[in-house]
Amino acid sequence: MISFNSSLPVLQAGAGGSMATTFLTFGAVIAVFYYIIMNCFYFFIIRPQNKKQKETQKMISEIKKFDKIVTIGGIRGVVQAVKETTIVVKVDDNTKIEFTKSAVATVLEKHEPKGDKSDASAAEEKSK
Repeated sequence: MISFNSSLPVLQAGAGGSMATTFLTFGAVIAVFYYIIMNCFYFFIIRPQNKKQKETQKMISEIKKFDKIVTIGGIRGVVQAVKETTIVVKVDDNTKIEFTKSAVATVLEKHEPKGDKSDASAAEEKSK
């Protein structure tokens, strides 16, 4: 039976200077792995979230009177008034509810006044 003490000189003789090299190589592998993981987090989690947040902020800032919206609670209605931080939504004939702008989940239809013409239709009128 070989005891641990008798095999210790063999382990020490074989180690030489390679232990430092092993630690440096292992450290480099860990650093590269960490870099790859952080990039994955950035490109698959952080960046899409920031993009979605910017789109939501843009949608909220473009809400106008008579737009049809859905709130995060599922309430559907037509915007009756837009204030600084809130909107008033008409949900029934005589029912209006005031929500914060951040409670808007989606804009179903953007209201375009019938009297106003878009740039494309105005260009067609001029060309005729």
